[in-house]
Amino acid sequence: MPLPHSPALASRLAHARAASDALFDVVKPEFLYERPIRERHRIVFYIGHLEAFDRNLFDKRLFDLPSSDARLDRLFAFGIDPVDGGLPTDTPADWPALAEVHAYGRDARRRIDEQLLALDLPPDVSNHDTPGQLLNVAIEHRLMHVETLAYMLHQLPFEQKHVPDAPSARAGHLYAVEPGMVHVPAGRTELGMTAERGVFGWDNEFGEQQVDVPAFEIDRYMTTNGEFLEFVEDGGYRRRDLWNAADWAWKQSTGIEHPVFWLRGPESWRLRTMFEDIALPLAWPVYVSHAEASAFARWRGVKLPSEAQWQRAAHGALPGRTDNFDFRDWNPVAVDATPDSVSTWGVEGLYGNGWEWTSTLFGPLPDFKAFPFYEGYSANFFDGQHYLMKGGSPRTAHCMLRPTFRNWFQPRYQYVYAGFRCVRDW
Repeated sequence: MPLPHSPALASRLAHARAASDALFDVVKPEFLYERPIRERHRIVFYIGHLEAFDRNLFDKRLFDLPSSDARLDRLFAFGIDPVDGGLPTDTPADWPALAEVHAYGRDARRRIDEQLLALDLPPDVSNHDTPGQLLNVAIEHRLMHVETLAYMLHQLPFEQKHVPDAPSARAGHLYAVEPGMVHVPAGRTELGMTAERGVFGWDNEFGEQQVDVPAFEIDRYMTTNGEFLEFVEDGGYRRRDLWNAADWAWKQSTGIEHPVFWLRGPESWRLRTMFEDIALPLAWPVYVSHAEASAFARWRGVKLPSEAQWQRAAHGALPGRTDNFDFRDWNPVAVDATPDSVSTWGVEGLYGNGWEWTSTLFGPLPDFKAFPFYEGYSANFFDGQHYLMKGGSPRTAHCMLRPTFRNWFQPRYQYVYAGFRCVRDW
């Protein structure tokens, strides 16, 4: 149903819905109650969650949306991110039937769209609980899940998915990229933004902070599978001295010996993509947890960048024509394949192709204020157990590639499309 009073927001909401619908269509219906990642809900939860989130967000803020099923409003309200080792124990039988979930979602969309048709939406998207801001929250929340769902579905067996009409990933980049570092001079960088700028951002993006950053060197490219392979073959996963105590205990208890997307072939390493296994593309960025990235950095005698160092290194860079983002591909591309996306200092490929871990724990910027309509979005994760990521991945929507956007995950979570690059003090 069209939403004529705010064409830009209406178009973006429709695009976000289409993107999430298309992703669920990848899964064969009989497998929608699977749990591909043990720390996450079953897939069926997210079918209901995206619609419940919108209904719960808009109700009493944009307009009245009397509940059609308060039980499902609550059931689908929030996801999970267990940090204490506790994992969900529900069974498929604990969830409503798929027909009921779809009916709930259709009803929520219909009633939202009917109300939006009668609402005169202003262009204001500032940080003041405005209609424009609430629409942006709904849109970006859905697009975030389109990305997180992608790496969830990545873990489903191939036979449980429909293969879309898309080019094969077999033409992977098997060549090795020559690594190198570039010099970033000392200078000031800016973190966050002020609400007075009048642009949309999540609560953790507000609170502008100026930081003086000493000179340093940083990798020109993200770390590749080829570089990480040297670490693996040198026994990096078996060397206790390269891991902190918590990361080593996690590695030992889980038996992890390589990145989660890698597979041991009969003769060589292979990579598990969304729809097939391929020869390990040495030029693609490696996707690993913060724990694995940190161990690699110690092995190299360098470290992960802080948020301020990453932001300083990215000065002058913007998402480019050749960058890999906004659902253009299911897979990464070679780290040296985006020559038109380069910072003032010569750092390449900072937006898209893989989130980049930093050494900075996720926390508030000065004068942080939680969104009154979503108080736990950021604040619940200011717990010293989540690390900040910057940049974006192939499955990150274009709107979230803004320099102020701050993503975060637990350090021992392997599944996200995240890589890294290293820094050395000057």
